[in-house]
Amino acid sequence: MILKGFRNLAVFAALAALPAFGANGTDEALLAAFDAYRAGDPIKLAKQAKKLDGHPLTPWLEYWRLSLRLEDAPRTEVREFLSTYADAYVAERLRGEWLRVLGRRAEWAEFEREAAAYGGEDELEVRCYGWMRRLEQGDDSAFAEASVVWAEPRELPEGCAKLADTMVTRGRISITDIWQRVRILFEAGQITAAKTALGYLKKDEAPDERSLAEAARRPRRFLQGLPASLERRPMREVAVLAAVRYAREDAETTAELLLGGLGERLPEREARYLWGRVALEGARQHHPDALAWYARASESTLDDEQLAWKVRAALRAGEWRTVRAAIDRMSPEERTIPTWTYWYGRSLAAVGEDASARAYFLRIAAAPEFYGLLANEELGQASASGETYSPSEDELDAAKRDPGLARALELIRLGLRNEGVREWQFAIRFYDDPRLIAAAELARRAEVYDRAIHTADRTVHLHNFALRYPVPYRDLFGEYAKSRGLDEAWVLGLVRQESRFISEARSSAGAAGLMQVMPRTARYVASRTGMRNYRAKSVTELQTNVQLGTSYLKLVLDQLGHPVLASAAYNAGPGRAKRWRDPERSLEGAIYAETIPFGETRRYVKKVMANSVFYSQLMHTEPKPLKQRLGTIPPRGVAASQDDE
Repeated sequence: MILKGFRNLAVFAALAALPAFGANGTDEALLAAFDAYRAGDPIKLAKQAKKLDGHPLTPWLEYWRLSLRLEDAPRTEVREFLSTYADAYVAERLRGEWLRVLGRRAEWAEFEREAAAYGGEDELEVRCYGWMRRLEQGDDSAFAEASVVWAEPRELPEGCAKLADTMVTRGRISITDIWQRVRILFEAGQITAAKTALGYLKKDEAPDERSLAEAARRPRRFLQGLPASLERRPMREVAVLAAVRYAREDAETTAELLLGGLGERLPEREARYLWGRVALEGARQHHPDALAWYARASESTLDDEQLAWKVRAALRAGEWRTVRAAIDRMSPEERTIPTWTYWYGRSLAAVGEDASARAYFLRIAAAPEFYGLLANEELGQASASGETYSPSEDELDAAKRDPGLARALELIRLGLRNEGVREWQFAIRFYDDPRLIAAAELARRAEVYDRAIHTADRTVHLHNFALRYPVPYRDLFGEYAKSRGLDEAWVLGLVRQESRFISEARSSAGAAGLMQVMPRTARYVASRTGMRNYRAKSVTELQTNVQLGTSYLKLVLDQLGHPVLASAAYNAGPGRAKRWRDPERSLEGAIYAETIPFGETRRYVKKVMANSVFYSQLMHTEPKPLKQRLGTIPPRGVAASQDDE
């Protein structure tokens, strides 16, 4: 398959310092080499690589070849690769793989040598091997640091599983610790990983497998059939797990079970723990009794997530003192994020402590995001984007000469977007503000808008909001927004969040194009609007995609009557957007947005609405503050129909 050529001359400029290959047919060979790497076929890879001598992506070709045989590669060859490409992302990537190989072999001297140069601090498995190295060298202080692994809410990778085995064997993990991990995994819905953790228990301490399966699959049935006595720990623990599981489905009925006798058969500590889980799920389900359930829980054991949802429940109930008290109990890291800084300020203002509230708003007013904008408005200040820093020609030339940026653009041009994004991220990791803005401008000129947005978003002191909020295809969006009576700034804010203006974007769920239209939605909208000659494969075509996306946005806006609800509906469906309203009273738009149960949709709505403010400023349209855009969400109306989803 021969891909289309460079999108514009900007990409040629970005690769000016490197040989030009796309035009002379080597794209096919490069992509075939990548396919061979993914298929684990070193012979085919070598054959294709011969056609690509001197290619700009030679570091990647060499990485693919070495990665396929890393288990058998001599140390000298690996060292040579890491030295040759020391400044490239592929060296960091291979070093991470090599560290895992060395960790499995327990070759600690070489591991220590390479670990010192490794920058992938968040690579959990490499960290686990690092702790294993220290333990094997007699450094038992590693146990304390390694305890974080036990709280991972997922199946552990091989290196961490070995570390966990060592911790259990050496008596650093108790029976209580094992059950605690199982609870964490049940809370996260990781049932298979929970079974793995239970494998550390002795046979007489472990639960019956059939009981565990019943607790996971049919928790209500299991809870209704519990024996009169829960003295045996395995049965008691599985009862707790079943209640955790059932609370996710139906918090109210789980609360009834606790009140109806289950709570009395459990130790007080376990009952209070379950009330904390029921309260959390009740708050997510917007149950009116959620705060009462929180009152039955043990305040000292609530984690940041539970406290966050306690705040959200209190916001919906208008209980500002509870908002303040719950934020006070959060960890220092959590309570200082803009979300809780803003709501803490609001809780102070609600009880007349205006001077203290102002101090909290001032902490985040400069942040160019949802709560920064709201804090600015609470202070009575205009939400200005500030001065714009534009890169000089010298700064742009330096960006064009950066081989990492050039490789990233070439990978993205070839359709290897994941690899290109990682290359780009590695290249800009230590950039200061002027270099970030220059790189963002380079990406914008290459029409790689997601990299332009992401890179411009990273600046700290100098900003360029035109790069953070680009307006490609302005005529097209303007035409369809106007014809449908939609706020163009809102439409652009939504598209920025949906696809970052990448026209070929496609989600794992099948959403496609600039406006990430789902196939079913496309068919529905085409039918409702009488679109002629609609074909499923045309969804990704630029004009068709924008036509379908704006038409659907207009449909949900007309149905729901509010841009906040329509934004939520665009992401999660109109039925959910309706159900998330309060049944009896109006909600402040910011409170509705903050209390959306789905984390993805909650972040989405806040970003879309904040984006619309910045787009309206950049487009010099009539200014409309964020609080005014958020407005008030009316009470819930009639039940949603099935078609709403």
